[in-house]
Amino acid sequence: MDNRPREGASGWKRTAYSVIFESDTPAGRAFDIGLLVAIVLSVVAVMLESVRSISAQYGPFLQAVEWAFTALFIVEYVLRLLVVRRPLAYALSPLGIVDFLAIVPTLATLLLAGSRYLLVIRTLRLLRVFRIFKLGRFVGEGEFIVDALKASRFKILVFLSAVLTLVVVMGTLMYVVEGGQNGFTSIPKSIYWAIVTLTTVGYGDISPVSVLGQSLASVLMILGYAIIAVPTGIVSAQMALPSKRAEALAYKQAICHVCQAADHRPDAEFCWRCGEKL
Repeated sequence: MDNRPREGASGWKRTAYSVIFESDTPAGRAFDIGLLVAIVLSVVAVMLESVRSISAQYGPFLQAVEWAFTALFIVEYVLRLLVVRRPLAYALSPLGIVDFLAIVPTLATLLLAGSRYLLVIRTLRLLRVFRIFKLGRFVGEGEFIVDALKASRFKILVFLSAVLTLVVVMGTLMYVVEGGQNGFTSIPKSIYWAIVTLTTVGYGDISPVSVLGQSLASVLMILGYAIIAVPTGIVSAQMALPSKRAEALAYKQAICHVCQAADHRPDAEFCWRCGEKL
């Protein structure tokens, strides 16, 4: 994604680009921090509005605050599109999509009541805090965990397949043993009970009555404790590999000023994505 200012851009566009996209300058840093504060306040306003007692007393005020923040985010989003070289590329990028989704729920309330509560998606924009405060090490740690999950995905998939088979078999058995008179009215509902029991959640809305059913439930409960440890062990074993960890944490904290790419090697002089000099 090319986030450079447009070629031949006027002075105000270059200044706006520096403020909006570059957090290294005092103005850019102040803008990003102000944006984070606005995001937090807008989400808090939506949460408070969902409380019936607060909404009854301050509902109109909170709605006005919500629309004010939405107008602010609309202006910010339009400015981002105006100053970048490739507006469509930015709009389709992950950050661009999140920025767009931050303004959609409020506008959607004109057609669908209650959709404004989806504004909590704005919290995703708080991920910018890692770039603003240069918390590159935390980004590296996060990518290290993601890499471990990716490397373990096939083992976890096999494990989940086994678990799915187990809950289907146990759910079907409970349906046969207990029957509808004890709450196991169908195989899908019995499978739901098996999932709740295996994960040790135990809502208690359905429970076996017969001795055989209680015995099967006991076996499933014990298996639940054993099964929970399996995916943790798979991912932990992958994370314990020293070479992978060293590789994940060896990335530069530098962010390309052109395409915003991170994860550069310590000896990198040019951006791995766009080739710009770091």
